[in-house]
Amino acid sequence: MFWRALRRRWESYKYRFVPWIAFNLRHKRRTLRFVPEESKDKIVPDEDVLKTLLKTFRALFINDLRRQMFLLNFLPKLKSKYPELETACSTISKVVDDNQQSQIIFNPEEVLFNTLGFSITRSCSSLVSAGTGVFVTKGLVPKGTVVSMYPGMKTIVFSNRSCSKRDQFGPLKMSDAFWLTNSMQNPLAVGQYVNNCSTEKSANVCYQEFDVPEYFPIEFKQYLPNIKYSHEVQRPLRCVVLVALQSIGPGEELFSNYYTIIS
Repeated sequence: MFWRALRRRWESYKYRFVPWIAFNLRHKRRTLRFVPEESKDKIVPDEDVLKTLLKTFRALFINDLRRQMFLLNFLPKLKSKYPELETACSTISKVVDDNQQSQIIFNPEEVLFNTLGFSITRSCSSLVSAGTGVFVTKGLVPKGTVVSMYPGMKTIVFSNRSCSKRDQFGPLKMSDAFWLTNSMQNPLAVGQYVNNCSTEKSANVCYQEFDVPEYFPIEFKQYLPNIKYSHEVQRPLRCVVLVALQSIGPGEELFSNYYTIIS
């Protein structure tokens, strides 16, 4: 009984287990993407990744305006960056029966669809015993598009939960910890659920590192599902995004691959 339960857990986890992937390279060559050197491991330029993130985060910020008002009042200079705020305030609020103000907002998945033209969600993977996977629910993901982000940092997730408030100053949140819950704030932060491809399923997305520039808007850091482990390392915050290797349509599951650097 014990070994049967252990086997079930292993079958569910092995697709995310790097040593298992390495051990099976000879039989699963499609889990690899070969690049000539590390500096050239970019499916899309960093500028395009940044543009996508800024566009998505701005839409999320405007959509959830009522919750952001405390931040905007805390840093009033930010208001000048959003000329649409005055219009948004008048269109997203209504008076309900109890005379309290209620905000009409889209859920994060709808914001993603309205902004990038597609939405994704977590569901049971099409791979046998692979557990949860990530699927495109609406729209089309074009080739070269950032389709999700890999949350966390290079340590256990519990450290991310405890460190997420380390750099917070007043209402200024420096990272997104909502990916640890069922209430998603950044709908792209589901990369940890993307399964690796198999002999039956070919990869349609791949990992790509992205360093967050110093000029990244401070009000958007609340949507970054990543955080530095320590202040001792003086370097940009490094994120990992998943980029589409091909067009991905509704109902299709995302499958990732690793890469090997040829020196």
